[in-house]
Amino acid sequence: MDSNTSLKAKPKTVKEFLRSKYFWKPFIGIIAGGLVGFLYYYFIGCTSGTCPITSSPYGSVFMGSLLGFLITA
Repeated sequence: MDSNTSLKAKPKTVKEFLRSKYFWKPFIGIIAGGLVGFLYYYFIGCTSGTCPITSSPYGSVFMGSLLGFLITA
């Protein structure tokens, strides 16, 4: 193995996991995505009810959270 490459060990305990980037990076992505999804519903959303995702705040928040997770994971 090269001396230039370094491998970081994954956290071993729950406490270490909650303090690591493996938890916080996707968590912040989920929260930010949910917020963006809600804002999209509130300002742009579909008022006629024919749009399955943007006609409900729950669908918009869920899809925004899912996209936020997928982008950060």
